[in-house]
Amino acid sequence: MKRDRSAYLFILPAFLFASIFLFIPLGQGIYLSLFKAGITTREFVGFKNFIKMGSDPLFWLEIKNTFIIVIGLVVLNLGLSLFIAVAIHKLSNFLQSFFRFAFYLPGICAGVVTSMVWIWIFNPTYGLLNYMLSLMGIPPIYWLSVGDTARLAVIMMVCTWMLGSHIILFLAALNAVPETMYEAARIDGANAVQRFFYITIPLIMPMTVYILVTTTVGAFQIWEAIYMLTAGGPAYATTNIVYRVYQLGFSYFRFGEAAAHGVLLLCIIFPIAFFQFRYLSKKLEF
Repeated sequence: MKRDRSAYLFILPAFLFASIFLFIPLGQGIYLSLFKAGITTREFVGFKNFIKMGSDPLFWLEIKNTFIIVIGLVVLNLGLSLFIAVAIHKLSNFLQSFFRFAFYLPGICAGVVTSMVWIWIFNPTYGLLNYMLSLMGIPPIYWLSVGDTARLAVIMMVCTWMLGSHIILFLAALNAVPETMYEAARIDGANAVQRFFYITIPLIMPMTVYILVTTTVGAFQIWEAIYMLTAGGPAYATTNIVYRVYQLGFSYFRFGEAAAHGVLLLCIIFPIAFFQFRYLSKKLEF
């Protein structure tokens, strides 16, 4: 440490920032989960909040909803962003820049504004989505009033937020693939599908793993879209762990139980992210 002290000075600001806004609140959250805490009261109860959480009839439902949303969002976002990136990869620089801007724009808009647009899109009476379906002879769908379609609506909305940045990352990875490798594959008789699966996919795998991990972690923390679109409904069909933290903490003021749900989320996210990095990136060079 004495030899490399200048390097530690360079990372000191980031470490202080992380300590103040990440590590210290994390420790406080874990500590609070051991108390029965309200606005003005605090009583040490040990692990009773976790025991009570397990007996909550909504517990397994929020776990189920969380994993459905995470899996659906990861699969849809990863597949769609890669497909779009490959589709626009061969276009001119001007068109690539246009599509980058078009897909990235929803990600920089305020979540509340984007949510209001999607509420109009999903409206069963005059919404754009049902209008498009009516052109194909499909009857109106009550997107936010049925559990399965409400979860799908949340996934679709959040996907538009994440899509733009991931398309840009995939485009950067695709542009880094040497063209000579494609030329050699063409000379050897490889068709477009073979070039995609045997050249493109392996060479962009480091970026794919990065996007997979960040999308997974982000999908577990979805809250704003659920709050604006469905408020956890219908019949708790879109209530995930983070939204349950909000309900317990800021609607019912049961801060200890809310903190216990936050600790549960940490215990779920950490091993999943560790597994993804540990096992999916064994033979990769970042």
